[in-house]
Amino acid sequence: MHIIIMGCGRVGASLAKSLEKRGHSVAVIDVDVDSFRRLGPDFRGRTVKGVGFDREVLAEAGIREADGFAAVSSGDNSNILAARVVREQFGVHNVVARIYDQGRAEVYERLGIPTVATVRWAANQVLRRLLPEGSEPVWRDPAGLVRLVQMHTHHDWVGRKVHAIQSQVGTPLPFVVRFGKGVVPDSDTILQDGDLLFVACSTERVSELEAIFARPPARH
Repeated sequence: MHIIIMGCGRVGASLAKSLEKRGHSVAVIDVDVDSFRRLGPDFRGRTVKGVGFDREVLAEAGIREADGFAAVSSGDNSNILAARVVREQFGVHNVVARIYDQGRAEVYERLGIPTVATVRWAANQVLRRLLPEGSEPVWRDPAGLVRLVQMHTHHDWVGRKVHAIQSQVGTPLPFVVRFGKGVVPDSDTILQDGDLLFVACSTERVSELEAIFARPPARH
């Protein structure tokens, strides 16, 4: 996967290095070239001076080949603007924006921009939003046989009923988190853009389910 990160502060740099260690190609955008020093001498990705809502800057960062975009600069407005440009003008649906104002985060998620607010921030939260293999164990039994995981989903799963998805993948989907609140799905609950999906499964099925949810749903 090719991931573009806007903002090379501590979080952006940590995210970039984590992604590169996982074998992904990374481009980092920042207005301050000195910030790229945080990436360290071993970083092999691209560094681009500018702002993430500038089309030329995004093109230099490889936006037309991008599989994901994370806006983690220090400005809410810049992050949201960049995320919307990337989604609406370049068709990249796998985006996440860092938001300092928790109250505004819910508003932006309704615009279709998944957000991570500072009060619940960690670089691995963005990883879980971006990567197919970024599922995160929330709970596991002492024997390590069963776990509850927060699962990344391909954008094409959006709009499907959660109960239908559950039947298709053959394992329980006990709840989703929507706008920061848990929702136990009923027969009419539809997966929405920005939802975090939680999957209960045997440990041996995690990789299989990651692969299923990383692709568009199979047609029946």
